[in-house]
Amino acid sequence: MTRKGKRLTLIFGALAVLGLAAGLIMFALRDNIVFFYTPTQLAEKHPAPGARLRIGGLVKQGSLVKGEGRDVSFVITDNENELATTYTGLLPDLFREGQGVVADGVLASDGKFRADSVLAKHDERYMPRDVAEALKKQGVWQGEKK
Repeated sequence: MTRKGKRLTLIFGALAVLGLAAGLIMFALRDNIVFFYTPTQLAEKHPAPGARLRIGGLVKQGSLVKGEGRDVSFVITDNENELATTYTGLLPDLFREGQGVVADGVLASDGKFRADSVLAKHDERYMPRDVAEALKKQGVWQGEKK
């Protein structure tokens, strides 16, 4: 084989290995690419207990219960399904019932979500796109407030 042929074989081999590695990485991360799941998507997916997840939705009216110290429990809903959530720590200033929230954490074996961090909506117009679409499908969406 000539020097040029060896070089081309090496380049094509390296590209094939790089393509295979990229394909394996994308296959391994296929479920983690989603920014967050709504309670309805979570109910359809049935993740295993202990799975790390990001859940987005609305804080259900009347569900916020402050416990001892910094313990808080609330329900995340998309008005179709609900997910009981517990969190220990300081809640964001904009956190309140009826507002949008995104929580990172672990799904416990009892079906409750144990949040490690909680993010509240950042202004009056913000609503996670998936939550807004779910509310529109249910006919509950109130539209943009001006």
